[in-house]
Amino acid sequence: MVISGMWLQDAGTISSGNSRLLMIFVGIVAFSMLTQAIVFTVAAIGSLKASKKLLEIAEEVKSKTLPAIDKTQNVLHELHPKVRVITDNLAETSHIVRLKAQELDSTITDVNERARAQTARVDDMVSSVLDTTSGIASTIQKGVSVPVREFNGLMNGLKAGIDVLVGRKGNHPAKSAGQPVSNVNPFESGAKPFGTTPKL
Repeated sequence: MVISGMWLQDAGTISSGNSRLLMIFVGIVAFSMLTQAIVFTVAAIGSLKASKKLLEIAEEVKSKTLPAIDKTQNVLHELHPKVRVITDNLAETSHIVRLKAQELDSTITDVNERARAQTARVDDMVSSVLDTTSGIASTIQKGVSVPVREFNGLMNGLKAGIDVLVGRKGNHPAKSAGQPVSNVNPFESGAKPFGTTPKL
C-alpha cells in the first residue's frame, strides 16, 4: 500500500533521498515479513513432526499397555473366586482352631483335676501304709521284747535257783553243828542275772 501510494504521488512531491529511504524501509519490512513467514513455516513443520512423534509414542504405549491391562483384568477376574475360597477357608480354619483350643483347654483342665485327685488319693494311701507299717513295727517289737524279757527272767530264776542249791550244799556242815539255816529266797540271792558279765 505504501508503495502504491508512493507511485500514485507525483514525482515532484517526493525527493530522491526520501524515495531511497522509503525503498530501504520497504525492503526491511519485506525481509522481516519473509523471515517471519519462514520462522512460522519451520515452527509449523516442527510442530507437525512433534505431533506425529507424540502420536506414534501414544500408539506404541497404547499397544503395549492395553494388552497388559487386559491380562491384568483377566487375572483379577480369574483370581476373584480363588481369593474368596481362600478367605472362606481361612475363616473356617480359624473357627476350627478356636474350637480345638477350647477343647484342649477343657481337656487339660480335666486332666489337671484328675491328677490332683490321684495325687491326693496316693498321698492318703501312702499315709495309711506308713501308719500301718509303724503299727506293725511296734507290734513286732512288743511281740519280740516280751518273750525275750520272760526268757531273761526265767534264766535269771534258774541261775539263782542253781546258785542257791549250790550254796546249800556248801552249808551242810553248819547245819550238822546245830547252826540254824536261814530261809534263803532264790530270787533274793546274790546271783547275777542271766546274760550279765562280771565287771573286772
